[in-house]
Amino acid sequence: MGQPPTEKIQLAARATPEHAGQRVDQVAAELFDSYSRSRLQTWIKSGALTVNGRPAKPKDKLVGSEELVIDAELEIEVPDSAQPVELPVVYEDEHLLVINKPAGLVVHPAAGHHDGTLLNGLLHLDERQASLPRAGIVHRLDRETTGLMVVARTLEAHASLVDQLQDKSLYREYEAVCVGVMTGGGVVEAPIGRHPQDRKRQAVVPDGKPAVTHYRLIQRFRGHTHTRVQLETGRTHQIRVHMAHVRYPLVGDPVYGGRMRVPAGASAELRDALQRFRRQALHARKLGLVHPASGEYMEFEAPMPADFQHLIAALKSDLEQHA
Repeated sequence: MGQPPTEKIQLAARATPEHAGQRVDQVAAELFDSYSRSRLQTWIKSGALTVNGRPAKPKDKLVGSEELVIDAELEIEVPDSAQPVELPVVYEDEHLLVINKPAGLVVHPAAGHHDGTLLNGLLHLDERQASLPRAGIVHRLDRETTGLMVVARTLEAHASLVDQLQDKSLYREYEAVCVGVMTGGGVVEAPIGRHPQDRKRQAVVPDGKPAVTHYRLIQRFRGHTHTRVQLETGRTHQIRVHMAHVRYPLVGDPVYGGRMRVPAGASAELRDALQRFRRQALHARKLGLVHPASGEYMEFEAPMPADFQHLIAALKSDLEQHA
């Protein structure tokens, strides 16, 4: 496949008297708010964003009536190759995609997973995704976590979705099955960072980044709890780390879950279901966002995958047998 066609960005806006004394990069961020500050900085430094027809420096001060013009080409941001990857699309328009990610699909190419990722599939789906940061991916799910992800298809949509992530207005709700019987819901507010001994893991550490997870009960079983989890922040492995931190690790979690626990007197069906569930029992069930172009609030839901449904059914059957 050849190089994707370059996309031209040509925009103009005029500074007002209120902008007098402000920096070029600050005013550009206000006048062209569909684009990230870092991209605008790049355009200013390269001369693609001019002031009254002349190149400027980001820190230059404005008088207050200048014309700012962008005449830029979107360069290829993602060099990774396009590959056919099955992507279950829940919603699609010219601005964004919502995908129901299956278990086992890696989001970004990384060591050990260079091919067959979500990113490779996005480049195959639409070669224009190569002009967007990370091919339009604005948040991620772990390899074995299933459920909803939103992907930007334009720079404007990318900037909008990143802003929604940062101001916590992008709504993300998960379902999980935890080991242990909870007495009620709660909030975990504990900073997350690299594990001090194992660099491949995350952990609750004093100097970590702030992280907040809300959880509430759906149903208690004899040795497990079906929960609904809402993210306020989006740290790596956040739900898995936080639930293990409060001693309710996710069923099947190979990194944070510890050894498998089976309730006394469990049926053969439940034992088999727990033994066969070899991934973290976590599903991104609901996603809510403001559409980048229309401003309309949109909400999407994805049903639990078959293995998750089978696990819940086995837990319910075991509970009924011991009622």
